[in-house]
Amino acid sequence: MYFIKRLSVSCLRKSKIQQRCQSNRRPTAPLGSRILTDPTKAFEHNMWDHMQWSQEEEERAREKATENALVRVQPEAQDKYEREASKYWNEFYKTHKDNFFKDRNWLFLEFPEILPEGKKTPMNEEEKSLYHVKLNATNKCTNLGFPGTFEEGKDYCQKNSVDGFTSVQDSIPGVFLYCCDFASGAVALVKSHLSCNSAWCFAFVHDVCDDALRYPFPDEILDVILLVFVLSAIHPDRMQGVVSRLAKLLKPGGMMLFRDYGRYDTSQLRFKKGRCLSENFYVRGDGTRVYFFTKDEVHNMFTLAGLVEVQNLVDRRLQVNRKKKVKMQRVWIQSKFQKPFQPPQNSCQ
Repeated sequence: MYFIKRLSVSCLRKSKIQQRCQSNRRPTAPLGSRILTDPTKAFEHNMWDHMQWSQEEEERAREKATENALVRVQPEAQDKYEREASKYWNEFYKTHKDNFFKDRNWLFLEFPEILPEGKKTPMNEEEKSLYHVKLNATNKCTNLGFPGTFEEGKDYCQKNSVDGFTSVQDSIPGVFLYCCDFASGAVALVKSHLSCNSAWCFAFVHDVCDDALRYPFPDEILDVILLVFVLSAIHPDRMQGVVSRLAKLLKPGGMMLFRDYGRYDTSQLRFKKGRCLSENFYVRGDGTRVYFFTKDEVHNMFTLAGLVEVQNLVDRRLQVNRKKKVKMQRVWIQSKFQKPFQPPQNSCQ
């Protein structure tokens, strides 16, 4: 999970917020414009965008999910998967290292809010060079007491690296990035990357489900929280508490950016009987767990945390294996929620 804090004098980042979507439909370009109009050409590309399901397809998916959920994991085993969740994810990262989760090239297109104010794309090489000159001219800063805070007179310093170790960090000046995971192996991978620099990034182990654990920074300092395939690994009963706690970390006007598995995604329908923990919540063969969301569930969860919906949509795509002639219906939920600038007014006077 990533937390982003702007290093600038301005307290609030307004321009990006003012550009937010006025409807739940995302612009065509970020999502992709590869539309399948002729079913006979399905295997000409690996992925097709904006797929629409027929009522029959939806019903078949529902029946398959219901069938797979008939046999549930025993309560004793469920308790073990909950208690030892970090162990299973540590084993996952030990096996896969950073080869499983690749840099996501779509991240800046789908979530431009993570870019600095007024910046629409990552920097090119010339811009990087100019920014490095600017960094070298920056006066020495003094840490104020927690990672990501620097003081020069009364202003924050624009002090951070622009090399980056994933698509989130690459070429983004003017931000401080916090990265956390409850699997120490994942955090170790971040710290071991050549571009990891304490001047602009702080990676730490943290269990977001443990309300007693303090974050290494105070509330209401973050501009962006990026939740990409994070909540699906958490027990459904604990998700609301996690989102509500994270919302307190955002500045007024800050954004929570969410992308995760959607209901009846191919990966859900592939589970066999005996892998279901609870409704739409499953355990994989390696012991890691995954939940599959609906748009309404996401809306309710984030609005109950006091956030306002900016975008909330179902992203349906057709992924194909051209060699094996296999079609896979992929479903994701993508959402953006904003913390209000002012607390909601009490309507009961």
